[in-house]
Amino acid sequence: MKLKKGFELREICGEHVVLSHGVENIDFSQIVSLNETAAFLWKEAMGKDFDEEGLAEALMKVYDVEPSQAREDVAAMVAEWKKVGMVEEG
Repeated sequence: MKLKKGFELREICGEHVVLSHGVENIDFSQIVSLNETAAFLWKEAMGKDFDEEGLAEALMKVYDVEPSQAREDVAAMVAEWKKVGMVEEG
């Protein structure tokens, strides 16, 4: 899967938020704010094909987290990204 083009992670007033560029991505009913860990995962996924296992491995390298917890956290985050339309399959 990939992050859809037209989305960009920005830090605004100390908060990580994902902004959309282009008419096809505009949905002002949802603002996507990411905590530090989610922003790290976004950066890991940006510009390449990714899978949940790879993101979980990256998370474990940087943060002191058990493998099962890393996989659970990544799955929840990717599910949220899919829900709001920021990820494309394939």
